[in-house]
Amino acid sequence: DYRPAGWTFLVRVQHQLGHPARHWRRSLRLLNMTKILFYTLHLSPPCRAVELTAKALGLQLERKIVDLLGGDHLKPEFLKLNPQHTIPVLDDNGTIVSESHAIMIYLVRKYAKDNILYPTDLIGQARVNALLHFESGVLFARLRFITDRIEYVQTAYRLLEDTLADNFVAGPTMTIADFSCVSTVASLMGFVPMEKSTHPKIYAWIERMQQLPYYEEANGAGAADLAKRILLAMKANRKA
Repeated sequence: DYRPAGWTFLVRVQHQLGHPARHWRRSLRLLNMTKILFYTLHLSPPCRAVELTAKALGLQLERKIVDLLGGDHLKPEFLKLNPQHTIPVLDDNGTIVSESHAIMIYLVRKYAKDNILYPTDLIGQARVNALLHFESGVLFARLRFITDRIEYVQTAYRLLEDTLADNFVAGPTMTIADFSCVSTVASLMGFVPMEKSTHPKIYAWIERMQQLPYYEEANGAGAADLAKRILLAMKANRKA
């Protein structure tokens, strides 16, 4: 609801009037901020990772659904945004950012109130970056070739289980690396099940992620839908 949020914001601005000018100027600039456009498809794990990040930051994204089957990503207006014709793409008042990890870092750097989701210290940031690359190079790579090599996914599960040394993938606190990894893992588990007895840390981690009030909306439903569609495609391929 706009009114309570707007009222809270104005009260905060009022309190800042006695502070240095830079504080209330920033508040007024945010107040005048237009909506952030997000070109997405809810089936896509990278897109859902961005959704989770935005929800964690309390940001409202204006979704623009990109119909890949219909060729929306190849239309001239989309190619102007992203010549690589991939999703997701973010348009923040004319600032265009593509690739999910880049978008997540951008949003946290610009809008987060603290550095928890993406640390600024060298060691913490290196851990998060390592897990972001693990998601794209191992987890998501397995998802792309799922119909060919199921055992690749099982190997990825084992690697993630070995990586989880704390409550979250990059340490004791939740970061954007968790959003990125869970968007893919939740999709994979829909059609490549894993045993809880052999992957207890992954199950515990997923349960922690599922406790987020925005998890189902931002990731759960899309992951289930993607898994359902892939299972149908695999079944059709076996019949062919």
